[in-house]
Amino acid sequence: VFAVSNVLYLSNYNSLVDIDGNEYETVIIGNQIWMAENLRVTHYRNGDEIYHLTDNNNWGTAVNGAYCSYNNDEGNVNVHGRLYNWLAVDDPRNIAPGGWHIPTDNEWKQLEIYLGMNADETNSTGWRGSDEGGKIKGLEHWNYPNTGATNESGFNALASGYRGDANASIFGAIGYFSIFWTTTSSDGSHSWARRLHNDHADIRRPVHYNRDGFSVRCIRD
Repeated sequence: VFAVSNVLYLSNYNSLVDIDGNEYETVIIGNQIWMAENLRVTHYRNGDEIYHLTDNNNWGTAVNGAYCSYNNDEGNVNVHGRLYNWLAVDDPRNIAPGGWHIPTDNEWKQLEIYLGMNADETNSTGWRGSDEGGKIKGLEHWNYPNTGATNESGFNALASGYRGDANASIFGAIGYFSIFWTTTSSDGSHSWARRLHNDHADIRRPVHYNRDGFSVRCIRD
């Protein structure tokens, strides 16, 4: 255990290991404990396999939870984790390790308020705040200019790109975007997410199609 600024880092809080044996760094930010790495798991908590979809047509028409690696290249997994559609995030078999869960939209708002965002502003869509995104962006694996990045929270968000949408099923924006799912649905086919860009220090709160593939961070129960 060691301290940096006002943030307490725990290298392996309560032995955070997923069902595949992947270990994750964790970080305390305010009253929350977050993964400091993107999820890499390929099985639900009960041992069932998450569908591994590489074909564009299958990804775009998926009716079940699915994952892939960026550009279908397993070499990207160690740094960037895997990309999951929202159907995997919402599956009751749970992709989070025991004692952890995928954060809700409100839990993301709690993080943003702790980082300095006005509480009323957290309810807005689009780009919100000022430097809160910079406080959670890592200093590596981002393309220039990585605006405002300090990673002073220890969250270490990476520009891991995405897979979407269901019409194109393309990979894009590695080095430029970081997009994280929440568990909060918007209208049945879209759900809330958070986006960080290499040229923004603030945080975007959009809704995205449930078949899109984004990064996942977990938060402790």
